[in-house]
Amino acid sequence: MQKEMDLSTIDIDAEAPVSEVERQYYYMAKARQHVGALAEMLGRTPTCCVTTFGCQMNSRDSEKLIGILKLVGYEMIEDEHADFVIFNTCTVRDNANQRLYGRLGALSSFKKKNPHMMIALCGCMMQEDAAIQKIQKSYRHVNLIFGTHNIFKFAELLYRAFENKKGMVIDIWEDTDQIVEDLPVERKYSFKSGINIMFGCNNFCSYCIVPYVRGRERSRRPREIIREIENLVADGVVEIMLLGQNVNSYGKNLEEPMSFAQLLREIEKIEGLKRIRFMTSHPKDLSDELIQVMKESKKICKHLHLPLQSGSSRILQAMNRRYTKEQYLALAEKIRREIPDISLTTDIIVGFPGETPEDVQETIDVIKQVKYENAFTFI
Repeated sequence: MQKEMDLSTIDIDAEAPVSEVERQYYYMAKARQHVGALAEMLGRTPTCCVTTFGCQMNSRDSEKLIGILKLVGYEMIEDEHADFVIFNTCTVRDNANQRLYGRLGALSSFKKKNPHMMIALCGCMMQEDAAIQKIQKSYRHVNLIFGTHNIFKFAELLYRAFENKKGMVIDIWEDTDQIVEDLPVERKYSFKSGINIMFGCNNFCSYCIVPYVRGRERSRRPREIIREIENLVADGVVEIMLLGQNVNSYGKNLEEPMSFAQLLREIEKIEGLKRIRFMTSHPKDLSDELIQVMKESKKICKHLHLPLQSGSSRILQAMNRRYTKEQYLALAEKIRREIPDISLTTDIIVGFPGETPEDVQETIDVIKQVKYENAFTFI
């Protein structure tokens, strides 16, 4: 991350810059004027609450939102009865959707008593047309809606929401090839940080909505990743988590292709960095090269999250996972053999359409053979 710009030096009466990073700082400066006016009206610093549903990718996105919010003048609190409430949504599991609707309903009466309050929704759920239509119809007190592809536009969208308080600002992109990273980030922890190395997914597992809401795979350039990590280490970070929907396929769309294992070797060279973690790994793309890098590394933590989903080859085919039970077991055995002290964790889906008791027994058989340290199981 580059050094934050001084908002007081930005001419907000000039035309908005063309460069995306400079443009967003320009709108941060304009949004800060609105937050300042709100502070004068309230006689205190305006408060904001960001609630995150879902995965580590969403958590990292929320850190970016918070970085901008603090820079424009908000005080971050945990209470959803704040002056500005943001829900960063997940849509992989239905219960997250229902929890969101419940919270929006609860905030309706509070907002009627506090008309200056703003509510924003972002994240994966906002990429679904049905969700947008329901919110427009039943939750008209929401001020701002944006999705996963244009989160870097948050400062600009926040300014538009301030300018259009009586209406609902909706800005959803179907896809993007843009990666804009040099914007404020507020880390949750001083000693560790997540790092996006890629966005999107190309796998299209039959049960998963991620490729549709996060888009196709886009890898960040290695030198940008290295630079960001070096800056974090200089700021006291000793542990990083490399994030991607499928980190094993990193680098395939780069102008100069680089494998994930090669990227890890470069990251390991960074002085001052002590621990490297990553997730998530798709079994079909886990290479012998990656196993070797993990085996030889002094910094990569001996932990691998290797989603199984099902132990039945028949169900795996229906899931479009592109490996069989036998292939998965052979991979797990190879990993255990090469890295005896490895910790393996997994994801398992129970009750996939068409699953029989015999299929469940196949899954239990894999669990017994692999001996996972932990499993995240989902209905």
